[in-house]
Amino acid sequence: MKKNNLFLKYNSIGKEELLAGRKVINSGSLSNFVADKSKDFYGGKNVNKFEKYLKKFYKVKHAITVNSWTSGLICMVGSLDIEPGDEIIVTPWTMSATVASILHWNCIPVFADIDKNNFCINTEEVKKKISKRTKAIFAVDIFGRQSDVRSLKKIVRGSNIKILLDSAQSPYAIEKNIIAGTKGDIGGFSLNYHKIIHTGEGGVIVTNNKYLAKRMKLLRNHAEITHNFKKNKDLSNMIGFNFRMGEIEAAIGIEQYKKLKLILKNRETKLNYLTKKLSDLKGVELPPISKNYNNNYYVYPIKLNSSLVQKSRKKIVSALREEGIEGLSEGYANLHLLPLFQKKIAFGNKKFPWSQNKKNFNYKKGICPIAEDFQDKSFFMIEVCMFKINYKLIHFIIRAFKKVWSDLDLN
Repeated sequence: MKKNNLFLKYNSIGKEELLAGRKVINSGSLSNFVADKSKDFYGGKNVNKFEKYLKKFYKVKHAITVNSWTSGLICMVGSLDIEPGDEIIVTPWTMSATVASILHWNCIPVFADIDKNNFCINTEEVKKKISKRTKAIFAVDIFGRQSDVRSLKKIVRGSNIKILLDSAQSPYAIEKNIIAGTKGDIGGFSLNYHKIIHTGEGGVIVTNNKYLAKRMKLLRNHAEITHNFKKNKDLSNMIGFNFRMGEIEAAIGIEQYKKLKLILKNRETKLNYLTKKLSDLKGVELPPISKNYNNNYYVYPIKLNSSLVQKSRKKIVSALREEGIEGLSEGYANLHLLPLFQKKIAFGNKKFPWSQNKKNFNYKKGICPIAEDFQDKSFFMIEVCMFKINYKLIHFIIRAFKKVWSDLDLN
């Protein structure tokens, strides 16, 4: 593998974040959350300021900060009207925390295949998976693209099925004037260090539903003890946690969000340029460029057409690595094939929560053929979220791809 110093570690933290963090440290108030009936139940000065900023930024009625996006996912599912053995439809292409949050509340993940064009949940497959016990559709806005929220809303119209949006990888991705994460019943974003902007760890939940917002705020801060002082008469699933964001993270989050739109614009401009320059490569499908949406390029996804490319994905990716390209990954994730689902063992050894539903759930290979084909042979990506994106790096990648295509006689 050729060595180079072009793949520099991406860092979105600057002097503004350092100053904001230092100010909090100097104040001595690193967290102001208390699980009692005071105003501090909802956090301190910076947490409240950050949530107010986020409501305006995402044009929503409620924004709730949490200490990690996994915490946010757990709050989202727990806020729903659910019972053990209920079903939530979800994509197999997501981080494991999405499906773990479903199991956490003793519900059953039902996997629907992905869309071959944008890698998000396939709405036609969702229709086939709905049952009398379906309580939600958990769509994931993956790689910086958006799920088809309009179609999902049509599917659930007239029912009590909720739409949850995991937009961890897609902050402020806009498609057909819809901001990712904002048009379902609940959505949200990660602030983990591996994302485009971050606070080290953290997450943001957004909703326009007052009732669900209240329940998520209770779950964030030890809900089980709040019934006497928060006028909360609904006891269902009110077993809470310490999911509270600290004041330092909130202060840093405000500064990061101030930069987000410019960061996204710079990334999109440079990576769209990469797409244009690689568009003549035979047998690959690159991220589309469209005026209908912005692509924040959490990763740079590439699909191989096996009928046009006579070399294996493994051989192509290996050759690209030899040319010095870092951050290459073959496939993504097929969570339905994890041992957890193959054996149906989550809590204890007696197949709970599957034992709470009479249906025979199938997690065998073959239930998500598009996702499985991509995983096995026809998809790879560059994890561009890891690196500082500049034109010097882009031109290096262009040269490497064109050399590999020439060396392997792919054109």
